[in-house]
Amino acid sequence: MAHHSHSPDHPHTHHEAGLADLLDLDAEVLGAYLDEVTAWAEPYAPARPRLIADVGAGTGTGSVALARRFPDAEIVAIDRSASMLDRVRTAAREHGVAERIRTVLADLDTTGIPVGELDLAWAASSLHEVADPARVLRDLHTGLTSGGLLVVVEMDDLPRFLPDDTGRDRPGLKERCLRALEEAGWNAHPDWQAHLERAGFEAVGRRRFTTEATAAQPNTVRYASTYLARIREALDDRLDRDDLDRLDRLLSPGSPEHLARRPDLTVRSARTAWAARRP
Repeated sequence: MAHHSHSPDHPHTHHEAGLADLLDLDAEVLGAYLDEVTAWAEPYAPARPRLIADVGAGTGTGSVALARRFPDAEIVAIDRSASMLDRVRTAAREHGVAERIRTVLADLDTTGIPVGELDLAWAASSLHEVADPARVLRDLHTGLTSGGLLVVVEMDDLPRFLPDDTGRDRPGLKERCLRALEEAGWNAHPDWQAHLERAGFEAVGRRRFTTEATAAQPNTVRYASTYLARIREALDDRLDRDDLDRLDRLLSPGSPEHLARRPDLTVRSARTAWAARRP
């Protein structure tokens, strides 16, 4: 995922660190889809790709998955956040692929794709973050070799983990939160197929991937609590007091309703991937 970079004393630095933690938790709890997407994309890609770009690499979970799937490839992880790229390098070392993943600090809002002759480009939850996606798609088209593949991945909607209504509170909290987040622009992205075709790509595949984790799995509760805390912060002025109080009870360790005390907690997520080839 692409993010703005900040200096160490920037007031958003703590926010970015929290986001990086959340991205790593997302990969740990729901990351099985990464291997599914790379396996699905492999037949569309050139045989034995040599150079792959992870555009908006975030903490490097996609870079590592690509390195595992394509053992002969060099992976170039591109992000506009130096601290995110630090995480990429750490992840690469931990997974034994540091020699095949290199990092490039670049803001695609102000520069072109800083590497060419690509066999494959990967943009997971990052294309909707740039100011001018059409230009970035044209740049990616130029940077790919003939027959090169671009894979775009987006969340269909935000992870769902809020408990079902119990009758104690006003029903519909989950729907009101999702609606408010959509109105706030969270996860806003189009169906990319027409955009890919306008940039000169040939659309060759599209698939939806679903993942699920239960409270019994490691770090599911931590992931849900971390995500819900970000939602609570974002919706502070968008929900009424009753709904905010309910969110606070779900987040409070001392509350009987705390997520850790819900054996029925299940985190569900769905993502769509588009595969497009440069003719």
